[in-house]
Formats: sequence, structure tokens, C-alpha cells
Amino acid sequence: MPLSSPLVLLALAATLAMPLGARAQSGSGFLAVANQVDHTALLVDLSTNAVLAKVEVGVNGHELAVSPDRRLAYVPIYGNSGVGKPGTDGHSIDIVDLQKHALAGHIDLGKAVRPHCAKFGPGGYLYVSAELASAVYIVDVNARKVIGEIPTGAIEAHMFVLSPDGHRLYTANVGAGSVSVLDVDNRKLLKVIPVSRQVQRISISPDGRHVYTHDQDSSRIAVIDTATSEVREVRDWIKLPASVYSSAITSDGRSLLANSTSGKLFVWDLQTGKLANTFDIPPANGEISINSSNSRAYVSCPSAGNIQILNLQTWKLEVPLTLTRGVDGLAWFATPE
Repeated sequence: MPLSSPLVLLALAATLAMPLGARAQSGSGFLAVANQVDHTALLVDLSTNAVLAKVEVGVNGHELAVSPDRRLAYVPIYGNSGVGKPGTDGHSIDIVDLQKHALAGHIDLGKAVRPHCAKFGPGGYLYVSAELASAVYIVDVNARKVIGEIPTGAIEAHMFVLSPDGHRLYTANVGAGSVSVLDVDNRKLLKVIPVSRQVQRISISPDGRHVYTHDQDSSRIAVIDTATSEVREVRDWIKLPASVYSSAITSDGRSLLANSTSGKLFVWDLQTGKLANTFDIPPANGEISINSSNSRAYVSCPSAGNIQILNLQTWKLEVPLTLTRGVDGLAWFATPE
């Protein structure tokens, strides 16, 4: 059925008309999804699991960020390789109109930098990891240009998180096996924290007190305490049955979810310091996104081509969202403003 058909438009209108609280409690809202194999950005209505839009983007978009008004998605075009591997080097960001379901333009970053992770931060600017520049770029999306950068002091700053107050930014430097701490206000590198030989991805607690990154050679997660006056080293480790790729913390700060390429989704109780649950899922080297009501977590499994859905109230897996191979970056959001 065409996306513009009366039935699809009627279903979308009914979904958007539903009160936000009711939709969030029902596990609905929307997912913007980057598919790096199909070279597309998808818009999924979670109240029906219907794909409302499939927009072709460049080769390849791994991650995406949804604008604060939830009308546009920004997809950094990384290139056709994996991190640290030979291949093409992306130099732009594609813009997807989530209302018109169409490509709305591009932002040229000026040179090949393999842009990857993107998040909106202070000033309404888009912050984008620029791996080959060993920096995080600051992009004015209205002017569609780079207005500044913050050096990471390390290669392969692949993913990053922003502190809740927007003053600090932490990058996971894959091949360097470290985490960089950046001063957003002054746009400077504060320090580089050694972690292991190689890390993947990074997450932060809702209160901003702890940052987590994942050792790729051992079954453990590094815990960095950001509340200390001098953040210089890993303060603790979470040891799990298998190495994990990415993680996310529930909004109540009680649980850490971690996915594994071994085919497991772990739930670590941050209060007791114990493993609370383990779920069997396809090998997962994608992303975890949690909705605003803290009722569901969405876990992308690129090789299986689906998104696993964990109900955070019943702690049971629901029927997965079946898409196509290559689904990766996720951004949950509610109704557009």
C-alpha cells in the first residue's frame, strides 16, 4: 500500500491525535531507523509497527538524530567501511523530512571525516563525531555548515554521549581503547582516559554521574565516575557473561541494558550490582533506544534485520519489529510538534 494512500494517512492521523501519555504507555511513538545496507532512513509508527516512510540516503548512514521539533532527521554519511577499516570516507550529512517523507537536503562538512554519531546539544547545534579529524564537529543545522569543532585527542571517536547539563561530552575511541572528556562550553579537550585495547560505544546515566563503555577483548563494562573533581581513570568494572557492544540506562537509573554479539541482552541492576536478567536475542551490534515513559527498550540487530522490543514493566520480550538486514541507528521520539 502506498505511503500516501488514504488508509495509511488516516491511520497516521489517528495515531498523532492520540494523547501523548496514552501513546507512550502503550509502547507507541515513532522510531527513526538508519539502515546501512539498504542505504535508507525509515520512519516506523510503533502503535502499528507500520513503516510510514523509507527514504534513500547516502552510502552509508549508520546513525541518525531527530531534530528537537521532531520534524527532521539528520543522517551522517559514514562511507562503505567499518570503523578503522579501508573504504570510502563520507563528508556529509543527509537531511530527511519526517513529515514529507523525503530527502530535504545535505550538509557538506568540507572534507572527508567519516561522520558517524550525531546528537543535538547546547544552542540547538548538532554535534557530530568526525573520526578522521579526531574531533567532534559542531554544526549549525539552520545555516547548514560547520561552525566549530572540539578535538578528541584520539583516533576513531566513533560514538559519544552528552552530559544532561550539556557541559561535557564523552567519546568512545574504538581503536585507541579510550574515552575522551570534552569541555563543550570552551570547545576543548580536557583529558583522555585509557580503558582497554579496544572499546565500542558509550552510555551515560540519567544524572550524568557515570559513563559506561565496553571492553571488546573482555566480558566487562568500564565505569567512569564523572562526579569526582578529576576524572582520570576507570573507577570500576561490570563483569558480564559475554562481551557487549552497546548499552543504555533506564531513565530511573536502576537498570543498565547491554546487548552482545553473542546473542544476549543483559540487564544489570545498578543498585544491587548484580545481573538481573538475560534474554536470548539475535547477535546484536546495533543500538539501544528507550522511550520517554521508560516502558520499552528497542534493540537493533543488523544481521537479523529486526528490532527486539523489551517491555521494561513486565521484563519480557515482545514480538520483534521485522525490517531488513542492516538496521542500525535508532532514535525514539513522540509526536512531531
